[in-house]
Amino acid sequence: MAKRILIVDDEPRYLRLLEANLRTEGYEVVTAQDGMQALDVFSSNPIDLVLMDVMMPRLDGFGATQRLREFTNVPIVILTARGEEQDRVRGLDLGADDYLIKPFSATELLARVRAVLRRAQAPSEAGQVRFFTHEELKIDFARAEVWRGEEPVSLSATEYRLLLQFAHNIGKILTSEELLTSVWGVEYKNDKEILWVSIARLRQKLEKDAHSPKHIVTRSGLGYLMPPNEA
Repeated sequence: MAKRILIVDDEPRYLRLLEANLRTEGYEVVTAQDGMQALDVFSSNPIDLVLMDVMMPRLDGFGATQRLREFTNVPIVILTARGEEQDRVRGLDLGADDYLIKPFSATELLARVRAVLRRAQAPSEAGQVRFFTHEELKIDFARAEVWRGEEPVSLSATEYRLLLQFAHNIGKILTSEELLTSVWGVEYKNDKEILWVSIARLRQKLEKDAHSPKHIVTRSGLGYLMPPNEA
């Protein structure tokens, strides 16, 4: 079944161009011209991915992303003509999975769409082990569920894949390049900004104190690791 993509952009010409490129690749497309309309369209359609412009009337892309993240983990890619670091970080902090800076080519757009949809697929787990525990943290590999103590933790597909890298390599320092390549893809191997924002988000969800993490620890100048469980 074809993946359905919601494009949110208030520029009709840009909207038509994005729609044409995606339909050519076999995707189903629905559109909205601002954040408020996007929420309405999302509520009445099964959506696999959202392409979200930032500068729009009524409700901008940042606000719409924040609202969507209140009830769904569907992948969101921010489309922005504002390439400043603080804008990219803000989008990621609000829960976006990726961002594209305008203008971008159809080739880059389609590559990012494929990469984000690929990450959104539930990762398969080899082997017989079903559960993983790290102090109060518990992962159910069979159900792709995460718990902190008695409380379930809601993770996006990307956050879950990132957590799995640490769980499968407990006690090993993982470099930024290793994490970016294994979770996002080789085309992201130098995009350290998206990694540290994602790790910060993951710590906020997993750690009792995100400023003094126990599950995902930084090793300055080397990378990150999940320390072995204490005996």
